Amino acid sequence: MNILIIGGGNMGKTFAASFLRSKIISKEELFIYEKDNNKVAELNQESMGTAFSGQSSYFENADMIILAVKPQDAGSIYPIIKKYQPENKIIISIMAGIKMNVIEHHLGVKKLVRTMPNLACQLGKGVIGYKASPNLTEDDKELVQKLLATTGKVIEVKEESMLDAITALSGSGPAYVFYFMDAMMHAATQFGFSDQEAEQIVTQTFEGSVQLFKKNNLTCQEWIDRVSSKGGTTEAALKVFDEYDIKNHIGKGILRAESRSEELSRS
Repeated sequence: MNILIIGGGNMGKTFAASFLRSKIISKEELFIYEKDNNKVAELNQESMGTAFSGQSSYFENADMIILAVKPQDAGSIYPIIKKYQPENKIIISIMAGIKMNVIEHHLGVKKLVRTMPNLACQLGKGVIGYKASPNLTEDDKELVQKLLATTGKVIEVKEESMLDAITALSGSGPAYVFYFMDAMMHAATQFGFSDQEAEQIVTQTFEGSVQLFKKNNLTCQEWIDRVSSKGGTTEAALKVFDEYDIKNHIGKGILRAESRSEELSRS
């Protein structure tokens, strides 16, 4: 199976590296189209399959094409792909905000998958939501899921509109986590810890907490109750959070992100 990735940026490289690391395909079956010749040279030095620029039979021979370019560059890519009759190829788009009907209109494709990955896909620890067109066979979907799973947890959504929610939750999610981590690190330095010590304290706290959650069947609230004690330090902090309605404001922020994702999809 030959896979062609359009775009050799961070996400294109993430997918390429994940596919090769999982040994689902070989280097001989992987191709990356990149218009920047300097990037082409870098990609070939990194041995991520065959990187190239310009017109090539690699387009025609690809069984699957992954659109990993920025949304604003899509218009310049459609005519190049269309020239090689992509109608029966599986097309996977990771272009944020571009709806399936737009891609189908420009490329005339029948087998299309739209995805929303997040930053941690670079480590194989990401979350990637996807919506497949009804023309994909069960074998096609199994293949797509297998490929996407090399980057993290895969979630199939029932409606394409739910990808906006995936965007707000997991796509933007790392920023929310880093936001809270940054606040904790800042507090640590106010107590007199060095930046390095603050980083160690906070990152280990997050890593340990996630592992505890994953290895047990307790809810977040049950864990909060276990950490808290009547009149204790944790309760004192949580009372301040509740006083400022932090949980509700976080929810409002995520809803605002989802609304913005919808707006960008319509533009």
